[in-house]
Amino acid sequence: MEDVLRPVVVVGGSLVITLVLVWLADRALCRIDAAHPETPLWGLLRRCRIPLQVALCAALLRGSYDETGLKIVEEHADGIGRALSLVLIAATAWLVVRAAAAIVESSYSRYAAGARDAARVRRVRTQVTLIQRVVTAVVIVVAAASMLLTFPAMRAVGTSMLASAGLLGIVAGIAAQSTLGNLFAGLQIAFGDMVRIGDTVVVDGEWGTVEEITLTFLTVRTWDERRITMPVSYFTGKPFENWSRGGSQMTGTVLFHLDHSAPVEKMRQRLHEILQECPDWDGRSWSLVVTDTTASTIVVRALVTARDADTIWTVRCEVRERMIEWLRTEHAYALPRISTAPAHLELDHDAVGRGEDRPRR
Repeated sequence: MEDVLRPVVVVGGSLVITLVLVWLADRALCRIDAAHPETPLWGLLRRCRIPLQVALCAALLRGSYDETGLKIVEEHADGIGRALSLVLIAATAWLVVRAAAAIVESSYSRYAAGARDAARVRRVRTQVTLIQRVVTAVVIVVAAASMLLTFPAMRAVGTSMLASAGLLGIVAGIAAQSTLGNLFAGLQIAFGDMVRIGDTVVVDGEWGTVEEITLTFLTVRTWDERRITMPVSYFTGKPFENWSRGGSQMTGTVLFHLDHSAPVEKMRQRLHEILQECPDWDGRSWSLVVTDTTASTIVVRALVTARDADTIWTVRCEVRERMIEWLRTEHAYALPRISTAPAHLELDHDAVGRGEDRPRR
C-alpha cells in the first residue's frame, strides 16, 4: 500500500502545492492591481501564471522525485532528473521573458500616458522594444547554454571549446560580418534617435511609416499598405528623409498652370476661404504667389500647412480640387488655353497664271 501512496503523495502533492501557490499569487496580483489602477504592471504580471506553474511544479518534482520509491524511477534516476532540470531551466527562462515584457510594457504605458511630446514617446517606444528583444535573446542564450551544461559530455569538452574560442570568434566574426553590422546598427538607431517607430520616412523614393524596428531589420509601411523590409544598416550608411524628426508639422505646395489673365488676388482670397473650411489645416501659415511665367502660362503656387504628412496630403488635394472647380465655374478664362491662328501662305503667281492655285514653298 505504501508503494502506491508514496508516488501519489509526491506527484499529487507537488501539483496541489503548485496550483495553490500560483492561485494565491494570482489573487494577490488582482488585489494589488485593483488598489493601484495607475500602473498596469500588476495586471500584466498575471500573464506569468503558466510559466510560473511549470517552473514551480518542475522544481518541486526535481527535489522530490527520488522519494517516490518506484523501481522505474530508481533505474532511470539520472535521466528523469536531467529531464526535470531541462524543463525547470526552460520554464524559468520563459518566466523571466514574460516578466521582463510585462515590466517594459508597463513602463512604456506609464510614460506614454504622461508625456506630451509624441516624438519623444516614439523614441522611448523604439528603445524599450529593442531592449526587450535584447533581453529575450540573452535569456534564451543563457538558458540554452545552461541546458547543454547539464550533460556531462558537454562539460568535458568545455575546456577545449574555451581554448579554441579565440579562433572560432575570428571565423564567426568574418562569417557574420553583415549580421553583426546590422546588430550594432540596430542599437545605434535605438539610442541614437535616428529613426523611431511611427516616423514618416522616404527611402529609395518610397514614402511610408516605420512600422517595426528589430536588431537586424526595419519595416516601412507605405501609403498603399505595402511593407518594405530593409536592413537597419541602410539607415546608418545612406541618406534618407525623416519627415517626423524635429516635429511632425509639414508644409505643402499646390501648383497651378494658368493663363496670364488669371485673377491672382481673387485666387488668394478664395484660397483663404477654402482653408478656413478645411478641418485638416492647422492654421499656421498659407500663401499664394506667382512663382514663374512662360510665353503661354503663369505658375501660381499655393502654400499650406498641416500637422503631419498624412493630413498635408489631404489638404493639398482639397485645395487643388476646390480651386480648380472655382476657376472652372467662376473664371474659366483663367484656365490655360492653346492659341491657334489661320496660316498665311504666299501664293506662287506663275502657277496662278497657269490656272494652278498652289502655294509657294
